[in-house]
Order: sequence, then structure tokens, then C-alpha cells
Amino acid sequence: MMVYVHSTSRGAALTSTNNSPEMGATEIFRMPSSDSTSPDLMDQARPSSPTLSIVKGPQTGSVFELSEDEISIGRDPNSSVFLNDMTVSRRHARIDLSGLASGFATIEDLGSLNGSWVDGAIVNRAMLKDGSTIQIGTFRMVFHTNQKPARIETGN
Repeated sequence: MMVYVHSTSRGAALTSTNNSPEMGATEIFRMPSSDSTSPDLMDQARPSSPTLSIVKGPQTGSVFELSEDEISIGRDPNSSVFLNDMTVSRRHARIDLSGLASGFATIEDLGSLNGSWVDGAIVNRAMLKDGSTIQIGTFRMVFHTNQKPARIETGN
């Protein structure tokens, strides 16, 4: 009979019932502890600028890195976020990121025909938080601040 053993100090192994590893049936690996993960590598994997990800609509999967304080959204090809669809006005909305260091960003509808929606409500102007959904025409997008999360001390 084989028993699967898992522990952060021993790794994982298949052992026989007498607790001695069987040759050819043993696979041992070491799981990294949380102390051995490099925060520097985690920071490199996270985009440093806020992003707008299209999760529904003609350009699903597209991610726009928002690298300026003022982001234009519209059907105009010169827009920071170009949404090529007739349900989007040429100058549809604007996102202001200048307050992001204080914890907020805002979106403003620029008099578009179909309006701008944030978290299910039509808005003229609204605050954005990490994870806010934005609906413009047939596009549904998610706003992410990508700010480094605060470290929580666990007492370990």
C-alpha cells in the first residue's frame, strides 16, 4: 500500500506503509517557503502602470497600459484607448489618473451618445477603484490600479 506524504519540511513522497521509501516509486520535491520567494521577482511580474482590460466586446483580451495622467477613450484612432466600434463615440470618455497616488482615479463621460457605465450604473463622472468595471458601447472593461499591495504582518 502506498501513502502520499506532504510537508513543507520534507517535501512530498510516496512511501510504503512501513514509512520507508520504495525505490522507483519515490518522488521527492521541496516546496519553497514564503521566506524564499523573492519580492523583487513579484514586483517585476506586475505592471507598474494602471491597466484597462477588455473582458467583453470586439477586442476581448486586449490590455491597455495607462501610462499618462489623462487617458482618452473613443473611436478616434488617436485616442489613448481606441475602441473601433460604432457603439462608441469618437470622443467618448476620459480617465483622470492624477489622483491615483491618493488612492483614486476618475472617469468622465464626454457627452457620448450611448453613455458610460461604471459598476452597472450610468455616470457623467465617477470614481474608479481597483477592479471597477467600465461599459462603453459593446465593450466591458476592468480597471486595475496595479499598485503594490500593502504588506500584512502575520506574526510568524
